Amino acid sequence: MKVLIAEDSLDSRLLLTDILESMSFEVVAVGDGSSALDAAQTERPDLILLDVNMPGMTGFDVLERLKADPELASIPVLMLTALAGIEDRVKGLGLGADDYLVKPYSPRELIARVSTRLRAKRESDELRESRERIRATFERFVAPTVVEQLLADPDQVTLGGRLQEITVMFADLEGFTTLSERLEPIEVIDVLNRYLERIVAVLKDGGGTIDKYLGDGVMALFNTPLPQADHALRAVRAALRIREGLDEFHKGFEARCRLGINFGIHTGKAIVGNVGTADLMDFTAVGDTVNTASRLQGLCHGSQVLISRATYEQVQEQVDACALGSRRVKGREEPVEIYQVTEMKL
Repeated sequence: MKVLIAEDSLDSRLLLTDILESMSFEVVAVGDGSSALDAAQTERPDLILLDVNMPGMTGFDVLERLKADPELASIPVLMLTALAGIEDRVKGLGLGADDYLVKPYSPRELIARVSTRLRAKRESDELRESRERIRATFERFVAPTVVEQLLADPDQVTLGGRLQEITVMFADLEGFTTLSERLEPIEVIDVLNRYLERIVAVLKDGGGTIDKYLGDGVMALFNTPLPQADHALRAVRAALRIREGLDEFHKGFEARCRLGINFGIHTGKAIVGNVGTADLMDFTAVGDTVNTASRLQGLCHGSQVLISRATYEQVQEQVDACALGSRRVKGREEPVEIYQVTEMKL
């Protein structure tokens, strides 16, 4: 880690440098306030030891400038001064100093203060990195309220893979491939984006996580990254909301662009987490549960909402559905018992 020393006394600079280098830190030492600001900009240290009484620009002036700069404000500052009065301490802490050490000081005390500040800096950096990782991973795929919950408590989400129960939904536009052959490319994209915007808005509002876009369809997850006791019901309710709003939604399209939307929903265990390479990852789910939901959607026509028995068992008290029997689907040895959902019960 790197420490910046701003101290006008050469003897004090050399002493501080010796102490910090003995702690295996990289040291940058300057003798005035202006040089301290320049070094903070170019070196981006992990900690600044800042003398108060320096020629030209005082340590208080430097501190105020540092804390006013968004790119430098997070660097912890340990003030070093012969000014022992309470007013000076209050001023330094009020300007944003993290600690205050009065000269003459014990090298042991200095080492302890530096170690404490840098440990706090590491913890702060780790928390910030965790928040940035969560925001980058989820902000495009879940509702803003979910992102804020995750940022408030990053420990809620494990970004590594884990086995858990989720509900997976596949939603797909019926007849889009045929329609796209009749439209100009710019019209195809416009129609597709308007449908996807509608689907995604309802899914996010219902607590779904948009896993990925699949051509003219969407894969969504429920019960991750935050737990949802009613995840199966949330998925089914979202599908019905999308379907029930189609008549009104279709008023904005010419007749040939009024497409149905089919839904396949399955509840089961899946591996959930970041999948990919170190520099390109996606939060997703993998396993038989995902495959089954996809196959159910593939069996749909006419804006059906097809669910598996596993999902039906969790929502049967809240929805009207009829059994369609068992079907064999690709990738599964055992047949899947299928139900068609018609509406929510009153």
